[in-house]
Amino acid sequence: MGWKAAQKVFKQWKILRGDKVMVMAGKDVGLTGTIQKVIRSQNRVIVEGRNLVKKHLKRTEQNPGGIVTMEAPLHVSNVQLVDPVNGAPVRVTYRYLEDGTKVRVSTGGSASGSIIPRPAILRERRKPRSLEVGTRDTPKEIVLEKTLDPSSGRPGLPQLFQ
Repeated sequence: MGWKAAQKVFKQWKILRGDKVMVMAGKDVGLTGTIQKVIRSQNRVIVEGRNLVKKHLKRTEQNPGGIVTMEAPLHVSNVQLVDPVNGAPVRVTYRYLEDGTKVRVSTGGSASGSIIPRPAILRERRKPRSLEVGTRDTPKEIVLEKTLDPSSGRPGLPQLFQ
């Protein structure tokens, strides 16, 4: 049992990291949780606190080893989004609002038809951007230099290229 690629990888995902979902199959059926990770290459998701398995870890310098309880991935077809209004598991479709923004809307038998907002955790970057000046960065003086001569209407060259 190693890593196995999915037979057919889904192109359009309606479930995102940070969504609240309900498990529809398996030993945790009917329980809800938040999606921690989405593994698109295998069509699987990891739900926080659900589908717990025991894993035997070998001792290393960083790890004391032993038996650890951790979440195992679930197939994306075994989870459904939870309606934010009534808390029921629902299917999702995409609709466009009057201003042209694309939103997720709950559909199905017990759905309220409400908009399911994107999780706030998606706005945060996993790796913060580097603020250090590197060797390939353009110096600030050249960036702020005026490169257009309005009197002649011709572009002027920065000092770097003259």
